[in-house]
Amino acid sequence: MREPSSSEEESENETNDDENSDILSIHNNVDQKSLSASGENLSVVSHGRGPPRPASPSPSLISDREKAIEDTEKLEREEEERKKRLQLYVFVMRCIAYPFNAKQPTDMARRQTKVTKQQLQTIKERFVAFLNGETSIVADEAFTNAVQSYYEVFLKSDRVATMVKSGGCSANDFREVFKNNIEKRVRSLPEIDGLSKETVLSSWMTKFDAIFRGEEDPRKQPQRMSTAASELILSKEQLYEMFQNILGVKKYEHQILYNACQLDNADEQAAQVRRELDRRLQLTEQMSRMRKHPKFVVKEMESMYMDELKSAINLLMANLESLPVSKGSTDSTISRLQKLKRYNRAQHSSLSKMDINDETDSGLSKLDVVLSFTLEVHVVEVKGLKSLANNKIVYCTMEVEGGEKLQTDQAEASKPSWDTQGDFTTTHPLPVVKVKLYTESSGMLSLEDKELGKVVIPVTASSSRQPEWYRMHTTKNCQDDLKIKIAVRMDKPQNMKHCGYLYGLGKKVWKKYKKRYFVLVQVSQYTFAMCSYREKKPDPTEMMQLDGFTVDYCEQVPDAEGFGGKYFFNCVKEGDNVTFATDDENERTLWVQAIYRATGQTHKPVPPVVQTNKISNTQISRMQGDADRARKHGLDEFVQANPVMFDHHDLFNMLQTLTLDYRLNDAYTCLGWFSPGQVFVLDEYCARYGVRGCHRHLCYLNDLLERAEAGIMIDPTLIHYSFAFCASHVHGNRPDGIGTVLLKEKLQFDEIKERLRILLENQITHFRYCFPFGRPEGALKATLSLLERVLMKDIVTPVPPEEVRNVIKKCLENAALVNYTRISEYAKIEGRKGSGSTDSYNEEVSPKKRLDDVIHLAELCIEVLQQNEEHHAEAFVTAFAWFSDLLVEHAEIFWSLFAVDMDSTLEMQPPDTWDSFPLFQLLNDYLRNDENLSSGKFHQHLRMVFAPQVVRYVDLMESSIAQSIHKGFERERWEPQGNGCATSEDMLWKLDALQSFIRELHWPDEMFADHLDHRLKLMAADMIEAAAKRTLKSFEAWLRKGGKGTDYLLYPEMAVMMNVIIDCKNRALHLCALDSGENMTLIENSHQYHTKIEDFLDRIQVQMVKCLIEKLLSVLESVLSKLARYDEGTFFSSILSLTKPVNELGKAYVDFMRGNLDILRQKIADELFTLSIFEQWYTGQMKMICDWLSDRLDLSLHPYQLTCVMTINRKCFSDFELQGVPENALNAKTYQTICSRLQVEEATQSVTQSENSSKTSRFLGGGGSSMGGASSGTGSQASGDESD
Repeated sequence: MREPSSSEEESENETNDDENSDILSIHNNVDQKSLSASGENLSVVSHGRGPPRPASPSPSLISDREKAIEDTEKLEREEEERKKRLQLYVFVMRCIAYPFNAKQPTDMARRQTKVTKQQLQTIKERFVAFLNGETSIVADEAFTNAVQSYYEVFLKSDRVATMVKSGGCSANDFREVFKNNIEKRVRSLPEIDGLSKETVLSSWMTKFDAIFRGEEDPRKQPQRMSTAASELILSKEQLYEMFQNILGVKKYEHQILYNACQLDNADEQAAQVRRELDRRLQLTEQMSRMRKHPKFVVKEMESMYMDELKSAINLLMANLESLPVSKGSTDSTISRLQKLKRYNRAQHSSLSKMDINDETDSGLSKLDVVLSFTLEVHVVEVKGLKSLANNKIVYCTMEVEGGEKLQTDQAEASKPSWDTQGDFTTTHPLPVVKVKLYTESSGMLSLEDKELGKVVIPVTASSSRQPEWYRMHTTKNCQDDLKIKIAVRMDKPQNMKHCGYLYGLGKKVWKKYKKRYFVLVQVSQYTFAMCSYREKKPDPTEMMQLDGFTVDYCEQVPDAEGFGGKYFFNCVKEGDNVTFATDDENERTLWVQAIYRATGQTHKPVPPVVQTNKISNTQISRMQGDADRARKHGLDEFVQANPVMFDHHDLFNMLQTLTLDYRLNDAYTCLGWFSPGQVFVLDEYCARYGVRGCHRHLCYLNDLLERAEAGIMIDPTLIHYSFAFCASHVHGNRPDGIGTVLLKEKLQFDEIKERLRILLENQITHFRYCFPFGRPEGALKATLSLLERVLMKDIVTPVPPEEVRNVIKKCLENAALVNYTRISEYAKIEGRKGSGSTDSYNEEVSPKKRLDDVIHLAELCIEVLQQNEEHHAEAFVTAFAWFSDLLVEHAEIFWSLFAVDMDSTLEMQPPDTWDSFPLFQLLNDYLRNDENLSSGKFHQHLRMVFAPQVVRYVDLMESSIAQSIHKGFERERWEPQGNGCATSEDMLWKLDALQSFIRELHWPDEMFADHLDHRLKLMAADMIEAAAKRTLKSFEAWLRKGGKGTDYLLYPEMAVMMNVIIDCKNRALHLCALDSGENMTLIENSHQYHTKIEDFLDRIQVQMVKCLIEKLLSVLESVLSKLARYDEGTFFSSILSLTKPVNELGKAYVDFMRGNLDILRQKIADELFTLSIFEQWYTGQMKMICDWLSDRLDLSLHPYQLTCVMTINRKCFSDFELQGVPENALNAKTYQTICSRLQVEEATQSVTQSENSSKTSRFLGGGGSSMGGASSGTGSQASGDESD
């Protein structure tokens, strides 16, 4: 950015000014013309000169006049506001141009870029696109679920939209909330080999950033970073531009004011500061004399107030004095000496520089005014060198009086030109430069080169810097007329403010009127000296310290007439007067301006005659042009205004308010914190213009509170800082060294303290909405700390913890109502309430819908409390260790409000309906897992409300199951279903479902839960017992249906009945066993329901098996009774033998046995139970056969008997062996006895048959063959049976 004082900009400004001169001219007659607030557009307001434009078909003339008057007043107010801003901008410009109290802070926290409404909508669209699969980002199901939850809970939340609207939401907040959410999710995931959870978190955050950023070009990121960097340190040009925008100043106005104030001239700005401080000193003395003081809290503070004003001015003087006069100055002793003198003078009752006595004039020595000059001597060429041969070598030497000698390059006499520059340093204000021309000597014995000529040039700091021709004084070695072109540049040191020749005459110094070379030297920021010098002398011949002098134009001195000098000015001090004169009026003007800056006087010298001729001096011309342009545009009054005459407290309040508005509307989430550049300007303004620190912070607090009350996010830490400062000041702790307390400050502080208390209580009450999702980070904790500070009566005595507790308790009680009201409105519960009563719903809404709404509301309430616990509880607890109790009370109050809606809804439900149990489960599962709310007030209320319903539900379920058993078994068809029959399956499912339901209720009261458990177990035992009895009864009835013949087969229904008992027995442990717990040791001994029912079922099973075995053995008994008819010696034996039986009974029984074995194997579900039946059946058969054989020990078995029994015995053994009957049961002693008897019988039969065969063949002859055939046939039949 180029300086506004450049010539190019001046020409542009002049052109623009001419074009807009009519627009920018300010007229005093506001009735005719008035400037708009912008300073660009001209609006003409007529007053009764013509018919106004009608605003309605028939407007009133009075109303038109009133409107015109209102418009005029409005324009006047706008014009006053504009002038006030312009004047304020002038003061701000001076603070920026020449700061000597403050610096831009570099340790302020970096502010994040804020998220706007449009950006929030864009972010939502990006996340929706990701969830819809419209992006190229690859993600697994877990990440997608996390994003879905983040979108539903956070992005779609109204609280986030409110936070964005308040200007306190940054992209970092969005990222941190997501990071906190996924950390919990990732931590709960199972460990994966080779993949750490930190890697998963990093990957998820990278994907989140990709979604959040969308399709933005990453190359734009450095631009945003550079913008953030510019937030740290701003240049002067950037500060000017910022405050132009803050104060609404136009660019051309800034340029005019910049040039008119000479902001690019550090000397002028330092002089302006000195003048301001001098005026403040005078005003302070005037206030002290006239005893005009503001009202204080204590009357005795008036004298202290004056001391503070003087001390503040003295501090500013010291700060100004501490600024270095010149860069690289090594004489720090002088600076320290001047500081010491300034502080010593500050101890007097009057701080005016007028009080410096003559002794201080001798305080300066010649060492204090040492000047250091840099000279550049450039020898260009020589003309007129004709006497030397062209090939002769020539060169030049140059030196400054008293310094070293330098030599140029060598050149031929035909072209004596050089491009050599010599650099010198000297302490002589009037140095002499000597340049000599030499040629090389050609003689063999010559030791030195020949000097051809020389030139001596006196130089001053104001000499021309362009190359000039000088005539050289030639020697006898050269007869030519030589001229040399030399450029001499002498730079001014920074402590040399002006120099030149003056005529001077004084009383104590320069007592003789004559022309001398004067230099205005700045020793320090407050010490200047006029020194006169002679040629070749580094020290001044005479000097005068300018402290206490006043410069002004004057008329010609009579004593100086005829001695030189046309234009006069003088420096006057009590008891001294020095008159100076110049031959040029412009030179006089420059001298007066330079001394005017040095003296710091309040009176500005005005030339006695206005110049009408063209000004030749460029500097004066520029300054005069700047002043004329400012005067032309009506801005000169702002430049010439005396800062002391303004109420800077009011101006600063305006400046700070406008700066805060500007800051809150920029692109950063500042939360009320100023940028470093803004802090720097405000600090400098307060220090320079004497704005009290308490007033500054009170105004700041007022502005911050207004913004916070309007819904703008303000950092409570910032409020805490300003409030602590004001509180410390009001209570006399002097945070900035100011001990006086104005009555206005005290009253304003009390008002702000009350407003702040109300605001903080409101924020804590609405903590869920003022600090959504715990953002900004740490804000809630800072708010609580600030509230504790606000409640303090003073800065020393801490507030009693009980008082803080009561305040926060009240806030949280209100917070519960606010949170529940908003969440119920969100759930559309409040909208359905009747207009007549707030506790009853509209009758048009069905009870089922009401219950669904309450369940949904309960889910939302749980979510609210979980979010409070997640995002806000830590801040509360860390702020106050005892706060967890209040948070629990807050949750209880919150649930008590919900209980009102819940109770009213439950009362309207129809009787004996169980749709409300999900509500209990939802609430109870949340409450029992919360250690603070478990068994709390609401939890107990919930238990009391639902306990009767649970008891009623169990009663009805018990009755229903009993009825289903009674009616079900009456109609039971005993078809297999599940593990039993339809009735048993239904009964067992109902019992299990009932117990599962009651168990899943997780009833909070342990005693009642135990009672329910006992009752359900007893109920299950009773129901199973009843079912078993009905089953056994049916089983016995079915057994009676069959006969005792070998064609008998077990009915499948009987197997189903046995399966029912088996299933009941299997389920009895689950349904009838009591849950083990701490209190179950004593109960288990007296209430072993599962043991009792198992014993009962075992008895039922034993009874069923017994009946079944008896039924099956009755068939064998029938078979054996039929075989008994073949006993030896019976009447039927011989008759039946005639029928020639083969093995019919044996085969029939084997078929019967095999058929029933298959039925039992296929239909009975329990393998062990089936084997038990087989084993008992087999044992019974063997015993019955053994007993039958034992009854016939004295008789031989008929062949038919032997064949049948052997068949039954052998097939029984083999078939039961195949069914899995163990070997020890099969090969029992009974079986071995049977086998032994049968072997004996078989052997006997064989012997008998052999004897009968021999007798028959001996006595009957041929007939024997017939009997033998019969005998052989019987044997073959027996063998055939054995083969079967």
